[in-house]
Amino acid sequence: MKLLTKELEKKIPPLYSQEDNPDPMVVAKFFFPAGSATWWIIEGEHQEDDYLMFGLCMLFTPQEAELGYISLNELASVTGPFGLKVERDMYWEPKPLSKVRESLN
Repeated sequence: MKLLTKELEKKIPPLYSQEDNPDPMVVAKFFFPAGSATWWIIEGEHQEDDYLMFGLCMLFTPQEAELGYISLNELASVTGPFGLKVERDMYWEPKPLSKVRESLN
């Protein structure tokens, strides 16, 4: 599965364009099927040979979720048990960050 399609890339606002928005839209979601790791993407843009994204990152528990930067190359390089890879939630509907945080409680 391709993590970042051209169609999705067009929907993701550039980095720092949402920094004054107290409740930005989360436009994409990536997850690791063999664990709880999930990344909700707010912004992103190409940087050299990578695509740098900013969003809410949850690696273990909802209480530890925090905003941060995510490298598409790093997400694509993760390989877990039985060759599992990070996947894109193909059915994700954009929603405000506050709604994502509410769903974690």
